[in-house]
Amino acid sequence: MKKKLLSIVSVVLVVSMVFGMTSITASAEQSAGKRAGSAVLGGIVTALLGGINAVFPDAKSFIDKKDFKNDTFYGGTEEFLDEPAENAAWKLGYANTSLVPDDWKSYTYYLGGYIVIENLFTNNIDYVIDDMKARVIAIEDGSGRGVSVFATIDCIGMTNSDIKQIRRALVEKAGDKYDFAAINVESTHAHSCIDTEGLWTNLFAKVIKNIPKALTHIGTPEPGTDEKYMTLLYDRVSDAMLEACDSMVTGTMTYARKDIGEQYFSNKNRSSASALMTDMVRLAFTPDDETLAPTYIINIAAHPDVAGLATDFVLDKEAVNTGRQLSGEYPYYMGETLAEAGVNCMFFNGAIAGIYIARGATNDSQPQYWRAEQSARYGQEMAKIALAMTMTLDEIKTGDLKDILYNEETIKKEMDYVAENGGEYTLWCEGWEPVEEVDVDPIFNIVIKEVFVPVTNPFIILAGKLNLANYKVLKSGFKKYEICTEVGYVEFGRQLKVVMMPGEVVQDLVVGGTSLTAEDSYSGKAFAYPPLTEIFGDEDLICFGLSNDAIGYIVPDNDYCMCIAFDHYQELISLGGSVASAIVKTLSEIASEYAE
Repeated sequence: MKKKLLSIVSVVLVVSMVFGMTSITASAEQSAGKRAGSAVLGGIVTALLGGINAVFPDAKSFIDKKDFKNDTFYGGTEEFLDEPAENAAWKLGYANTSLVPDDWKSYTYYLGGYIVIENLFTNNIDYVIDDMKARVIAIEDGSGRGVSVFATIDCIGMTNSDIKQIRRALVEKAGDKYDFAAINVESTHAHSCIDTEGLWTNLFAKVIKNIPKALTHIGTPEPGTDEKYMTLLYDRVSDAMLEACDSMVTGTMTYARKDIGEQYFSNKNRSSASALMTDMVRLAFTPDDETLAPTYIINIAAHPDVAGLATDFVLDKEAVNTGRQLSGEYPYYMGETLAEAGVNCMFFNGAIAGIYIARGATNDSQPQYWRAEQSARYGQEMAKIALAMTMTLDEIKTGDLKDILYNEETIKKEMDYVAENGGEYTLWCEGWEPVEEVDVDPIFNIVIKEVFVPVTNPFIILAGKLNLANYKVLKSGFKKYEICTEVGYVEFGRQLKVVMMPGEVVQDLVVGGTSLTAEDSYSGKAFAYPPLTEIFGDEDLICFGLSNDAIGYIVPDNDYCMCIAFDHYQELISLGGSVASAIVKTLSEIASEYAE
């Protein structure tokens, strides 16, 4: 009987897990009928997962909330400045490092970000297309309020528990050399890099192994992520952080912003959500020492596409295109193009929920056998836009960077291909209009706050009981669970305000949209808070997503339903229906205390 129960639970659980890794979408206008259908499906899904969940006791790793101590937490600068300090000056250091292990051919590593039936739900890497990187800046304003470090990692996401390991490693290596105001880690959300969350490895085998251990508490369930790889990652990222700190130099900073248009974004968002953030933001740090490279801090909001997904093309004997290829996706190619121009790349992804890259304007009917080639064209084009934001069209065509921005030989070759094979050709700078840039005052303000978020999604609770992701789960009552995560707020001078949020954020929460309204939401009720642009009093506010944690989708409470279909698939990879309000509430408190 026990074996039979174990088999049934294993099958149902694995099917549920696969459901959770697969996007199931349906697009139609919200209606009373759809709400009713969503409610029924939501009840079925919740009951199914809740029933399985009830079979498993709490994991031994779960702790009572009253016993939780939030160590390795950095709250930011102690005070916010309205004016630059005396003798203030920007200081910034940059570093980057590869996160591809040397033994990737002989040791089994897994991609994190998708699981497909074509690969029999296995993600073991069989080829490395380009690179998986960590990019780091260390920054301060000369006010004596400490150094703030930011690392952006090419990966699907990093939990706060793993980020704390990086912080510990940096502090140990730095000793008393630096006073750290904040140590932050963001993720690009690349879907074709080594798994850093634990949900995307040899899923079937691990779940089946862990079920009896989770049921009986005999033995410790295997962790989701590969401990050997995570140790390597902690070491390399912390090394790069220290290198960035050691390389800080004085310089100036400018700010530019350009609406690059809807053609670069594929809005696969919930039909109830209307926002689409199409701006590119560029902060350019130029060292006083002219022999040193400038650093661009770039923000757009778009999922990297899954570069490794299978195609029919076979490159060579070592690279049969199974779809298990490692790639840093478009952020990698953006960085490579900027490096070719002599510029360091620091990329922060934004509020990306269901917003993906759109390759229609960048494919230009060119032959592309690997999906990574599509990521390459998008990343290269994003780099060109970043480089050229303040240039006129004539400067693009004839300036010092013309070989990168407007290579006539390449353009002719691509146009000739279209003429011969059909299709359309769209030059990236057609109809180009430059934007102005402004100097950024040497004021760097940052505050980080902890947030206790209720975990009500039975699928996520189950993943915690099976030890598939490295979260510190807190017991706050009978069958009540929370995690402690972080949110932040940053000011670059008086010119740019940024919110830092720990997941994939529905853009309506940032800039406003229909899913916050009673009329268009699942519940028929309005969200309890206004959009963050209104809360912080700045319509140009931007978001750094997947900051200091990866808690899945952050969906407005009023539009949350565990029904999987009807554009509600995002809820399955969300901690629960109170995540957005818990986070926005804390950001509101920050705004009232710190924002002008």
